[in-house]
Amino acid sequence: MKTVDFAYDLPEELIAQDPLEDRASSRLMVLDKSTGEIIHRGFRDITEYLRPGDCLVINDTKVIPARLIGEREGTGGKVEVLLLKRKGDNVWETLVKPGRKARPGMRLTFGDGLLRAEVLEIAEEGNRLIRFEYEGIFEEILDALGQMPLPPYITHKLQDKNRYQTVYAKYEGSAAAPTAGLHFTKELLQQIADMGIAIANVTLHVGLGTFRPVKVDDVESHHMHTEFYQVTEGAAQIINDTKRNGGRVICVGTTSCRTVESASDESGIIHAGEGETDIFIYPGYRFRILDCLITNFHLPESTLLMLVSALAGKEHIMNAYVEAVKERYRFFSFGDAMIIV
Repeated sequence: MKTVDFAYDLPEELIAQDPLEDRASSRLMVLDKSTGEIIHRGFRDITEYLRPGDCLVINDTKVIPARLIGEREGTGGKVEVLLLKRKGDNVWETLVKPGRKARPGMRLTFGDGLLRAEVLEIAEEGNRLIRFEYEGIFEEILDALGQMPLPPYITHKLQDKNRYQTVYAKYEGSAAAPTAGLHFTKELLQQIADMGIAIANVTLHVGLGTFRPVKVDDVESHHMHTEFYQVTEGAAQIINDTKRNGGRVICVGTTSCRTVESASDESGIIHAGEGETDIFIYPGYRFRILDCLITNFHLPESTLLMLVSALAGKEHIMNAYVEAVKERYRFFSFGDAMIIV
């Protein structure tokens, strides 16, 4: 299976640069994974594709304002640090630009010295381990100095930080939003719950590896990044009860999908727990838990496009993407949605 098989042409103007004022006013493509049939709806119509007894799985991770702009001590040269993963003892794995100058021992300062840091070592893929020094509470300093780490294809400045958070975001730790969840409002979630549909919260802290294109020619040679996930006893019970009673498990986003598939066993039972997952889902994968998926439109040649192709079939997905371009859907993080049923 070749990476180039997951390429498609996307006009640049279809990349959504700003979130819609009303979260639930985005468009919704409904894709039947068995037949490939496509229906065009609005996101609020999502309730018509959910049934009492189903379970909606949402990822309650919260994006941290992980982008820090500072300078090198001594030279005053500008530096950008993107927090990727907390390693403990004020040490973070980060992405530093410009990277070639970020050698071990280099000192950095942010916000007129409110936050200082030292590069400790160079990690895999050129990432840097950095130790931060500060007085007070790190999260409060980060909230004051940090910016939301928008993907590189979004060039507009985000006016409201909360628009890159889901309305149910709770546990801080992500460097990117689980974007399929951005379409939901509290009112829509309440309407879904009132229909007799269970909602299970899981947590997966999204890393930037999610957005990176696959750089190897052969899909199976791709090395997947790791991300922290957690499934509570309560969420596991809701999901297992749904499967046992014949309901469908409908994941909101690829991150929720990767979480439930990582936490399940061969017999299709999901287990409570936490850990690091590097699960890579591509065509040929047999889903243990997930039945349906609510997702956005993904980058060409990305692991996310491969995941949705594993669920609906590559031919159905690539046809759907051609249709989405033709119908002028909005793509990527702030774009429109698809439900695969």
